Amino acid sequence: MKAMIRVRMGSNDAHYGGNLVDGAKMLQLFGDVATELLIKHDGDEGLFKAYDNIEFLAPVYAGDYIEAVGEIVGFGNTSRKMVFEARKVIVPLPDINDSAAEFLAEPIVVCKASGTCVVPKDKQRR
Repeated sequence: MKAMIRVRMGSNDAHYGGNLVDGAKMLQLFGDVATELLIKHDGDEGLFKAYDNIEFLAPVYAGDYIEAVGEIVGFGNTSRKMVFEARKVIVPLPDINDSAAEFLAEPIVVCKASGTCVVPKDKQRR
């Protein structure tokens, strides 16, 4: 089971100099993807219990479009093991003009993570 969201990082997401976006924003996107996966699988939003691995691989800037994908790769009685990947798919081109952008032929993986979510038995509907 997989889920995907695509969002544009805005100036409000920039946290550091040079319009650099905080890596925690990728984890927020993974949380949203996890919620969708749990709703699809269990009929409930569930709870994110823990990440067991997070890798920040490339910078993200305001104006970048990020595609966050996730997949359930393991099941327990109430736990769901998931893997996530965030990819930069569109970048702004301010050197050309203030509205120029490019859809990347090859997405840039900016973050990978894995973690566990739980859905209590009494909340599971599927």
